[in-house]
Amino acid sequence: MSTAPLRGLLTGRPSVLSVGADLFTQALAEQGVAARTVQWQPPLPGTAADIARVLGDRRRADANAQALRRMLSAGAELVDVLPASVALGLQPGTFLHAGPPIGIEAASGPMRGALIGAVLLEGLAPDAESAERALWAGRTDDGLTITLDPCHHHGAVGPMAGVVTASMWGFVLRDPVHGGTAFATLNEGLGKVLRYGAYGAEVIARLQWMSRVLGPLLQLAVRRRASGAGPVDVRAIIGQMLQMGDEGHNRNRAGTMMLVREVVPELLDAADALPPGLALTDVADAVRFCNGNDHFFLNLVMPACKLALDAARDIPGSTMVVAMARNGTDFGIQVAGTGNAWFTGPAGIPDGLYLGDFGPTDANPDIGDSAITETGGIGGMAMAAAPAIVRFVGGEVADALAATLSMYEITLGEHPAYQVPVLGFRGTPAGIDVSLVARTGILPTINTGIAGKVAGTGQVGAGLVSPPAQCFTAALAALAALVPAADVPDRPAADVGRAR
Repeated sequence: MSTAPLRGLLTGRPSVLSVGADLFTQALAEQGVAARTVQWQPPLPGTAADIARVLGDRRRADANAQALRRMLSAGAELVDVLPASVALGLQPGTFLHAGPPIGIEAASGPMRGALIGAVLLEGLAPDAESAERALWAGRTDDGLTITLDPCHHHGAVGPMAGVVTASMWGFVLRDPVHGGTAFATLNEGLGKVLRYGAYGAEVIARLQWMSRVLGPLLQLAVRRRASGAGPVDVRAIIGQMLQMGDEGHNRNRAGTMMLVREVVPELLDAADALPPGLALTDVADAVRFCNGNDHFFLNLVMPACKLALDAARDIPGSTMVVAMARNGTDFGIQVAGTGNAWFTGPAGIPDGLYLGDFGPTDANPDIGDSAITETGGIGGMAMAAAPAIVRFVGGEVADALAATLSMYEITLGEHPAYQVPVLGFRGTPAGIDVSLVARTGILPTINTGIAGKVAGTGQVGAGLVSPPAQCFTAALAALAALVPAADVPDRPAADVGRAR
C-alpha cells in the first residue's frame, strides 16, 4: 500500500476532525491539539439504498437548480378579489379542503365541523344534523351530489380546515414571471371560525357578511389599485414584513397593516362609486375588520408561496418539495420530480401553548394548507426573523434561531427576497430537499395554530410540529424508482449520512 498520503503527518502540528463522542475532542484539547467536532447523523432508517440511487441520478443537480431558480424567481401580485364560483369555477355541492385527499369517513372533528358549516353556508341543509347526514350520504336531500377535493388540486390553498365553497370570496394572485395564478379565501380571524371547525350561527353570519360586504369592497379597492399604481406586490410585502418581525405563518401583523395601507385610500377615493347597497359605514366596518385581524394577510402569503412552488412542479429528477399540507388526519407532501402524487403519514399533534382551560387532550392533529409557507421558505423556516412568535408557540428566542439555522441543512438554497436581519440579512432557507431530509434525519419545523378535536370547538392553542418522516421516505422511494437504469449504482453507498 502506498504511504504517500501519510508523509509529513507527524512532522507538523496535527489538525483533527472528530466525529462522535466529545471525549476524544476533549482529550486532544487537553494536549494542545487543534480539534474540530463534526456532527454526523445517519440517514433515516431503511433509506440507504434509495438515497444512493437518488444521489446517483445524473439529472438531479440540474433539475434541483432549475426548480430552485423557478421558485425563487416567481412573483406574486394581487390582481382581483372574486367568489370561488368565478375564480375557480366551483359549483354548488363541491367543497374544497386542506391537505391531501380525504373522505368524510376519515375526516377529523374540525374538518367535519367546517364541512357542516360549508353546507349550511350554501343553504344546502336546514340544520347541522341534516348537513352532516348529507355529507355522509354524499348528496343533499334534494339529490345534489356532494364532492370533496383538495384545494391544491384547484390552484388554491386554505388555512386549517381550508374549506372553500362556491359563494366564498377570495384573493386572486398572479405570478407575472411564470404566469400562474393562485386563490385563497378571505381570512375570518381567530377563535370560533369555520376554518377551525366552528359552525355556529355567528360563524355563518360572519361569512355571509364577508361575501356581501367585505369581498365586493376589496374587489373595488384591488381593481382600482391595479388600474392605477399597478397590482399590490405581495412578494415585496412579505420581504418587508420579515424585516418588521413577522415570519409569515403565525405572525402577519406588519403584513396586514401594509395591506390595509394599500387598499384604504382606494376605498376612500371610490366613496361615490361603492357597490350597490353599500355605504361609507360598510367601508369603515370592512377596514376595521381587516385591521383588527392580525392574520388577515396570511391568506395572501399562502397563495404567494403556492405560486412560487407551483412554478417548480413537474421537473424530472428534482427532489425539491413543492407542497406540504395536512387535513387533520394525514400529513402529505408533493415533490417536483413526482408529479401530483401525494406521500402521506399520520399528522402529529403540535407541541405548544393552549388557550384558557384547553390542553393537549383537546387538540386535533395538525391541519391546514398553511405549511405552504414553510415550503416556500418562511413560517417556521424563518422563525429567527420573528423572535416574538416563540412566546406564542411555547419556546424561547434561542429556539427560534436554532430552528432557522437547522433548516439550512435540509434546503437547496437561500431566498434572496426573504431575509433574516438577526442573521446578517441572510436569505431564509428555501427549497426543502427530500434527499437531505433523509440523509440528516432533520424534519422541517412548522409553527401552526391548534384546532380543537371536537367539531365546533374552534382554536384551542398554537405550537410547533414536524411532518412524519414516512412522508419523506415514501417520496424518496418513488424518486428512486424513477431514476434511469444507467444511473443506478451497482451497490448501495456505504455511507449516505451527512456531516455538519
